[in-house]
Amino acid sequence: MTTEHRLLGRTGVRVSPLCLGTMMFGARGNTDHTDSVRIIHKALDSGINFVDTADVYSAGESETIVGKALAGGRRDNVVLATKFHGSLGEDTNERGNSRRWIVREVENSLRRLGTDWIDLYQVHRPEPETDFDETLGALTDLVRQGKIRYIGTSTFEPSAIVEGQWIAERRGRERVVAEQPPYSLLARGIEREVLPVAQRYGLGVLTWSPLAGGWLSGRYRKGAEQPQSSRIDRQAARFDIADPENAAKLDAAEALAQLADEAGLSLVRLALAFVLEHPAVTSAIIGPRTFEQLEAQLGADRIRLSRDVLDRIDKIVPPGTNLSARDGGYVPPALGEPELRRRARP
Repeated sequence: MTTEHRLLGRTGVRVSPLCLGTMMFGARGNTDHTDSVRIIHKALDSGINFVDTADVYSAGESETIVGKALAGGRRDNVVLATKFHGSLGEDTNERGNSRRWIVREVENSLRRLGTDWIDLYQVHRPEPETDFDETLGALTDLVRQGKIRYIGTSTFEPSAIVEGQWIAERRGRERVVAEQPPYSLLARGIEREVLPVAQRYGLGVLTWSPLAGGWLSGRYRKGAEQPQSSRIDRQAARFDIADPENAAKLDAAEALAQLADEAGLSLVRLALAFVLEHPAVTSAIIGPRTFEQLEAQLGADRIRLSRDVLDRIDKIVPPGTNLSARDGGYVPPALGEPELRRRARP
């Protein structure tokens, strides 16, 4: 059973250190709704009270599965988080961070989830071409209407996190209370600024991909045959060992697996315990597809790593380091679009 609960920023809401992520429920992962519901119930019965989903996970199917799992009286005891931003239709406006889309899509999420309110409604990704005040204004209205309780962001740059706090103060908007960034033993970039900024402003932090997209599942070992998975089929470049960044990740994963063995832990539990060790982190999002994957991760929140183990981790992957640029989760337009870095030609 999960025994410890942590405050979600300064909201006064207490959540479990392990948050159940549901991206792998539905067409993208586990297509059996009954089995997916069984996994969710096992997580809740084990003490997890924090569930995270998103409208784009299997095009809304994940939210529908979560709604089924929370029916029958379980909803009141769960802190429920979902997200908006990604495209959900052919129409150019069925996506994004505009007021037009937010006020429409929140109703769709509420319907799929079978609930009257969402505890934490999160902006899934930044959208620089949309005024953040436009987004916060719409979300503020939803808070005041009682449809959502709190506002969160996901994979925002430190400057955007600070901008959100400034807008809330100067323009009378509801404040963003939580950030959801990528964080793992192989992707430590947020230690530089995101986590210190979150601490400075009292934000809760729920981190995604603590197993680095499967690299820290224990299945990737040097000299072993590369495992098969739907994730590899979808994102082959992220697992191509010929890529120097991926080769570095494999070397680090091997060293970390050996360290886990010496510490008497599975690599999965070492990875989760590491993420939860940082004082800025509220919860780590786990995303099991199967019952067995869930059981392998439960209980990791009760593990405390020794200083020696943490020091050895720092030598394998230095603090603040992302071994792959792909693991940052979001590429700012100024880096991804060359024309934004070049003066116009006459």
